[in-house]
Amino acid sequence: KFLSGALRLQELKKSFCLQPKMPPCDVLPEKYESYPYEHMLKIRKQNVSPSLVTYYKKPLLLHQGHMQWLFDFEGRRYLDLFAGIVTVSVVHCHPKVTAAAQKQLGHLWHTANIYMHPPIQEYAEKLTALLPDPLKVVYLTNSGSEANDLAVFMARIYTRNFDLISFRGGYHGASPYALGLTSIGSYKHVVATGLGCQTVRWGWGGNEGRGTEGETRSCCHAKDQYIEQFKDTLNTCVPKKIAGFIAEPIQGVNGAVQYPKGFLKEAYQLVRERGGVCIADEVQTGFGRTGSHFWGFQTHDVIPDIVTIAKGIGNGFPMAAVITSAEIANSLAQNLHFNTFGGNAVACVVGSAVLDAIAEDGLQKNSEEVGTYMLLEFAKLRDKFEIIGDVRGKGLMIGIEMVKNKESCQPLPAEEMSLIWEDCKDMGVLIGRGGIYSQTFRIKPPMCITKQDADFAVEVFHTALTRNMETATAVE
Repeated sequence: KFLSGALRLQELKKSFCLQPKMPPCDVLPEKYESYPYEHMLKIRKQNVSPSLVTYYKKPLLLHQGHMQWLFDFEGRRYLDLFAGIVTVSVVHCHPKVTAAAQKQLGHLWHTANIYMHPPIQEYAEKLTALLPDPLKVVYLTNSGSEANDLAVFMARIYTRNFDLISFRGGYHGASPYALGLTSIGSYKHVVATGLGCQTVRWGWGGNEGRGTEGETRSCCHAKDQYIEQFKDTLNTCVPKKIAGFIAEPIQGVNGAVQYPKGFLKEAYQLVRERGGVCIADEVQTGFGRTGSHFWGFQTHDVIPDIVTIAKGIGNGFPMAAVITSAEIANSLAQNLHFNTFGGNAVACVVGSAVLDAIAEDGLQKNSEEVGTYMLLEFAKLRDKFEIIGDVRGKGLMIGIEMVKNKESCQPLPAEEMSLIWEDCKDMGVLIGRGGIYSQTFRIKPPMCITKQDADFAVEVFHTALTRNMETATAVE
């Protein structure tokens, strides 16, 4: 009853309110010529796995992309602040990446990595040049889940130990191995997955970690608490020797959750004392998205033993990689380990073009400048609205945590989250959702986004929050 009444009130308000003005775009979408929307919806329900959920009450039927924009089948334009779940790193349909893929498709699609072909060697050299010693050996795969699976496999083979540690709220994929490392209940199934994986529970919220402007909020105190909890897991939940520890430099699906300064460095040391290797899951944080550094682990002054990358690596093309030292890589070479599509010629050419685009277009610097600007503008709303509990992040990786009120910090109910989320979409802004309780809006756009786009996004979000508060007051 509340929801239906709130929806009616919101629709009335929309009809009388001015909508924030969308920044211009110099491209008109091509005419949509595929099946009608209702037929597409029918196919989706009948022939596509129901586990593949769609966003929004009326699922979007997207037709074309350009830069930071997406167009639906009716030609309506949206500012994409979620980048295909943090995957479109440069821009939608980047001309250089597109041209590289088209050229390679006309030359050589696939031979498998049992033969040498120029793109795989060229890309391996270019990619590993961006990582510090001894991370100079790459194994190419097709997805982040597959990369994390392989990293776990490598860690166990190399150390001859079994147990691994991950964090509460960490997301590392949905394959059987990776699900053991993933610690978000909505991804869990009622069968055994990822045996030997132990979760370190975070006892304190993000407000005691690294905050809006990168400042510390009681950071030393929070770090000590986190380390004590980490030690407790090592001392009570795992054997004296472990295989490894995996962590995202900033938790992505959990809503841009950061660690206190110095925590990850000390955690790495504790793991290595137990004989384990340290794995950095850079699937969402890599390729300049954090702005200040190309890789997220660099912000913590650590060098992992294994790095996993995916998503932004191919700007939407399905590819991923595991990068490690020659010593660890050699442990996998004792027996055959094969991947049919890993190192595919087209994938390698796309990956190489993405690296060129990031450098030539200055996208890491743009992530830092526009990301910081956007973060601070969203942070201003935290002081205006009681339901914004925290605004946090780094570069173009931002989380806005929604609460009932700042005193209780209880998650904002799903119904209210959905109203705000749908309203933003109706005004032309697409954002993600995350957090253990799905209480955090996730903002991770293509790295080409501008300050004008940021202003529009903040204005849309402000309008949606204002409508939500007025609607809630009217319903009460």
